[in-house]
Amino acid sequence: MLSKDLAICIRAVDYSETSQIITFFTRATGKISAIAKGSKRPKSAFDGPVEIFSHGEIVFSDSTREKLATLTEFEQQPGLSHLSNNLFALNCCLFGTELLNNLTNEYDPHPELFDSFLQFLQDANERRASSIEHRNVLALLILFQLALLKEVGLQPVLNACVNCKTRYEHRASLVRRSFGEGGSIEHRVYFSSSANGLICRDCENSFPDKIRLTKDAADCLTNLKLIAESNEKTLSEIEKILVYHFTEILHHPPKMAKYIIRDS
Repeated sequence: MLSKDLAICIRAVDYSETSQIITFFTRATGKISAIAKGSKRPKSAFDGPVEIFSHGEIVFSDSTREKLATLTEFEQQPGLSHLSNNLFALNCCLFGTELLNNLTNEYDPHPELFDSFLQFLQDANERRASSIEHRNVLALLILFQLALLKEVGLQPVLNACVNCKTRYEHRASLVRRSFGEGGSIEHRVYFSSSANGLICRDCENSFPDKIRLTKDAADCLTNLKLIAESNEKTLSEIEKILVYHFTEILHHPPKMAKYIIRDS
């Protein structure tokens, strides 16, 4: 039986001198692995070898989920050509792709996540290699990572203390009334991967894996609208926290993380 779907290539490996095995993230079917027979031939039915990030409508034959699907058609949309001129944006897209591949299962569709991922790739592709765009790409990556966690059922609690349920805004207002606007105790907000969210200063002793957040980072995590306008220092802090969290979830550091942390 032939199936048709919108797809993004998230992995491509050589199978033979002329063929590839492609991992697609599709909108209606989810992640699938398919063999693209003859794709590396100069006059293949797929306009040449299938490359990572290529996207468009695919037609595939899939008789059983235990075997590779067979790619029969791939109508590719215009590529993400600008990424090759912006190494940081390219690394961010590769990092997002790695996380997507590791945190999703085959034949488990997430149409909203597909849309978010494609938008992330397209937005990152439009950025140029500059310090301002560096910050903007990092913001895009952070927002995609949070969307990914939400879609796969691992959304961290970011609006209140995971343990005592006190809302972040309520805690901040209490501190301001007690210590004034300059009260440094207000900054004592933590993120714990084991707790999957924010921890307040009254509960932090129960979570040895906690990481203390600056006020700016805590504000961004509790109000995601602030991320797009945040400075690079704050975004880098948030990204390091997310890398730590993904490392705990996956039980190993993501391979691409070192390029994001080092560059940011």
